[in-house]
Amino acid sequence: MIGVRCTDNRQIYRRRKRRRNRQAAFLSVLLAVLCFIAAYVRYLDSDGQEEPQVQAYESSNYNTALYRAGSLFAEDLCVSSGDVAREGVPDMSGTYAGALFDVNARTVDFAYNMHQRLYPASTTKILTALVAIRNGNLEDMATVSANASSASFAADESVCGILEGDQLTLKDLVYGLILQSGNDNAVAIAEHVAGSEEAFVEMMNAQAMELMATNSHFMNSNGLHNEDHYTTAYDLYLIFNACITYQEFIDIIQSDSYTASVTRADGSVTEMVWEPTHFYASGKAEAPTGGSVIGGKTGFTDQAGSCLILLDMDAGQNPYISVVMGASSKGILYDRMTAMIDSIPQV
Repeated sequence: MIGVRCTDNRQIYRRRKRRRNRQAAFLSVLLAVLCFIAAYVRYLDSDGQEEPQVQAYESSNYNTALYRAGSLFAEDLCVSSGDVAREGVPDMSGTYAGALFDVNARTVDFAYNMHQRLYPASTTKILTALVAIRNGNLEDMATVSANASSASFAADESVCGILEGDQLTLKDLVYGLILQSGNDNAVAIAEHVAGSEEAFVEMMNAQAMELMATNSHFMNSNGLHNEDHYTTAYDLYLIFNACITYQEFIDIIQSDSYTASVTRADGSVTEMVWEPTHFYASGKAEAPTGGSVIGGKTGFTDQAGSCLILLDMDAGQNPYISVVMGASSKGILYDRMTAMIDSIPQV
């Protein structure tokens, strides 16, 4: 006779419950581990920096106290969330934007529409120079392609005059880029440093994001008009502020002229002389009295208007960065710029 064993249903329920609890606990631990791994991988992918989307959100939604506290890694930057009035600076009528930054004090001394997205024209070239200095060897020899030749640009576009097959150093190209504002040099730099202008533009946008210039997007290395190519007066400050940490850049912008030695495709050697395009250097605009102009970068297109960004020094050799964008004429551009620089306190 086969015996039959009776079972206590409550005991079975308790065993099943304990087993389910153990399984739930295991799954919870597993989920936590997977979340940690995913977060760590995402951290590594971003090189330990905030995700671009986070930077973009915070940069457009910060308050001044938070930003100055360093929450956006900006403890060494000038910051303002809006316009800043300044005694002695007239209204900025006839322009799109303007700003004055005290670099050492890390203050915005004047601001007008400085977060408004605008076309930068050739002020773009300060970013081109920064990427070239950071990623290239200025002593390298570069060969000019047909795409970079001055012959490929319109007659009314600013060029340095380099031609297909020319050989000159990257240093020569950067000097011509900033002083003469050569669109041809901008393309030659991009192709030499990155292999193509498209690849170089990716480097430009990555560099802008690294500097928290999140209201900017670039489509070329020279600033020729494109509807998707824009920046702000504040983002230009961020980029220029990074540029002036390099002595090579300071040497360029304060030069009265530069002579490049260019080897032509036929082996002959010619010299090209490039000079600054801003009117303070050429004497076409009276120099400000509030501070001395070290140098900077001009820009102009029909869509962008006249633009200018400068490094200035007060009597105590404290640096300032001044920006005017979208002036309707050269006269208005230099009138507004001079007023800003003249408002710098006399030390």
